[in-house]
Amino acid sequence: MSATKEEIIAFITAEFPQTKCKVEAVNDTGATLSHDIGIGELRPGGTVSGPVMMSIADVAIYVAILGKIGIVPLTVTTSLTINFLRKPSADARMMADCTLLKVGRKLIVGEVSLYSEGSDDIVAHVVGTYSVPVVSK
Repeated sequence: MSATKEEIIAFITAEFPQTKCKVEAVNDTGATLSHDIGIGELRPGGTVSGPVMMSIADVAIYVAILGKIGIVPLTVTTSLTINFLRKPSADARMMADCTLLKVGRKLIVGEVSLYSEGSDDIVAHVVGTYSVPVVSK
């Protein structure tokens, strides 16, 4: 019972109009997202802020999960760990490649590599766990 890229985009647009993340691709094992970087996403020193990178990764895992299990709005983040590896470009879109590592009935674990568009160097590595609501029948 997966959701299509179009269904996910419609859901995200309606429920999270504040996000600047763009869904580039979705399949049943992961997702790729992009996020334009502007002055509002930068911190002193000309680097993308940590909260922005965490947000992009969080949305990427959520989108990947919706692609796998369908639109289940109350699927929520229970943990998110980020390792900042290098300074991202202030002049390029941030890209997020998510792979779902484990899909259980109650918990789903995903991994995200964040990088600046045009570079293969990973700027941050993220692992997140999400709780899936139990649906009573």
